[in-house]
Amino acid sequence: MLGILLRFLPFWVREPLLIAIGSVLGVRIMYLAVRDHDGIAAGLGAVFLVFTAVRVHAVVRALRARRNPNPATSADAAAVGIVSAATAVPQPQAQTRIHAQTQTQTQTQAQAVTGSRPGSGVQEKEPNAWVQAVAAVALFGAIGAALWVVPRMTPSADSTPHPASCASGEHGKPPKAYRRTPRPVTGDELCEALNRPDLAELLGTPGETAASASGTSDSAPLTGGKVARPQAQVSFDTYTVNVSATYNELSTDQYVKLMKFGDEQDIRTLTVLGRPAVLFSDHTMRFEIDLGGGGSGGPVQQGPLARTLSVALDRKDRGGYCEITVWSASGALPEDGALLGLAERILPRIPERPV
Repeated sequence: MLGILLRFLPFWVREPLLIAIGSVLGVRIMYLAVRDHDGIAAGLGAVFLVFTAVRVHAVVRALRARRNPNPATSADAAAVGIVSAATAVPQPQAQTRIHAQTQTQTQTQAQAVTGSRPGSGVQEKEPNAWVQAVAAVALFGAIGAALWVVPRMTPSADSTPHPASCASGEHGKPPKAYRRTPRPVTGDELCEALNRPDLAELLGTPGETAASASGTSDSAPLTGGKVARPQAQVSFDTYTVNVSATYNELSTDQYVKLMKFGDEQDIRTLTVLGRPAVLFSDHTMRFEIDLGGGGSGGPVQQGPLARTLSVALDRKDRGGYCEITVWSASGALPEDGALLGLAERILPRIPERPV
């Protein structure tokens, strides 16, 4: 559209407009090229400046032509008179023919100089150069104002980061343990239950957006794939939350007794939605994986402290439990009330274990 507009603009509007645009772009691009040490940008800026210089030269030539009209009219007329006198012949018919030709050439040259149309004696009035220059400046200002106002009046694209959606980790059929377990929840279902819009608010960090979310339908370790253990995990800048459901025969009471032989800290038993539960703290594990092929990585180290809420899968506590674990790289932990509120929203999405 800009090319069509410039093509049909008058000379004294188009050229100042091109000079203004070329100079602004050229100077700006050259400044960025010098600042960023970019050779390609410097070449592009030089192209714009050369283009602007060519347009300035064309305008200067046009101005000189307007100030100094072509003086060839009188000289051509005199030359025509001399030729007529030198080629004069005594015959009257020859004199009449030469005189007519001379008069025709003189009229043609006069018309070419004055710019009048053939056959008409009225001279066209050329537009004022200053008026056209002012119009060019006004047009350039209007285009610049439009380019400045339109982006601010049109709705801009939403740059707010969107929370991560659950990325399915399922590949093929789940393990056989899921077919032997009545009504087991899957990793995708756990992820959908955990990745709530108000999850960050429940953790005490409103305004944060989930960076990643995933769910997998795995089996519990050290069970030979016989115990279904789906899990899901959602990570924020501050906290990471993991939810798992273990379909074994271990009751919460037995689980608490086993904790006495472990490294669990700050153990507290309670009831959540009528189900026996236990709160405890334990350290996560930190290990490194060498992807360069030079070895297996560094040794397993102790990671930051994590807080876990374990709740029985049914009110009768016939075995199996759901665990909600929260930790952070800095070692900070949310209050226990955050875990309790999260459990009250997730547990209804997990079917109770049937008899």
